[in-house]
Amino acid sequence: MSATPATPTWSVRTTVGVLTLEPLDVDRDLDLLHSWVTHPRSVYWLMQDAEPAAVRTAYAAITADPHHDAWLGRVDGAPAFLAETYDPRHRELVGVWAAEPGDVGMHVLVAPPAEGAPPVRGLTSAVMAAVVRFALDRPGARRVVVEPDARNAAIRAKNQAAGFVEHGLVDLGHKTAALSTCTPASFAASELGRVLA
Repeated sequence: MSATPATPTWSVRTTVGVLTLEPLDVDRDLDLLHSWVTHPRSVYWLMQDAEPAAVRTAYAAITADPHHDAWLGRVDGAPAFLAETYDPRHRELVGVWAAEPGDVGMHVLVAPPAEGAPPVRGLTSAVMAAVVRFALDRPGARRVVVEPDARNAAIRAKNQAAGFVEHGLVDLGHKTAALSTCTPASFAASELGRVLA
C-alpha cells in the first residue's frame, strides 16, 4: 500500500466509495506501480517483463513531461487505480491523428485485486466514469481521446459505455488502436456518465 495520501487533486463520490486522484509520486509509489503494470491482467499496458528500474524511468519521464501527467487513484483512501492524461497534439497520436486544442488523452489501469480478495463489484465502471469526468474537468478540455489496443474488447466496451465513439483503427507502431473520442454531452448521456450524476 502506498504511503500517506497526498492532498487529493480531485475527488468524486461513487457507489463504491470516494474516488480521489493525486499526482503520482514515482519514488513513493514505485512498488505499487510495478506490481500493477506487470500483473498478467495488465498485458495491454505493455510492461509485463519490466524491472522496477524500467518502471521508474518510464514514469519519471511522464511526471517530468509538460504534456503528460500520471495520477494515483484511491478509493476511500486506498490505492486502487492509475490514470494518465496527456495532450494528444504532443504525445501518443502525433503524426497519426489530427488532434485539436481541447483534446485530452486518457489512459486508465484498475489495480488487480489483492491475492485472495474478491473483486469489488462496480469498481471498474466507477473508475472509468471518474477518470473520464476528471479528464473533462482539465482546464480547456473539450473532449477525451483514447487509443486502446484494438484486441482489448473489454476496455472498448467500457469506453462505449462511457460515451466514447470509435473513429476507426490507427497504427501506433507498438499496437493497432481503436481511436475513440468522448464529448461532455456524450459522457453525460452515457450509462457510466449517469453513475456520477
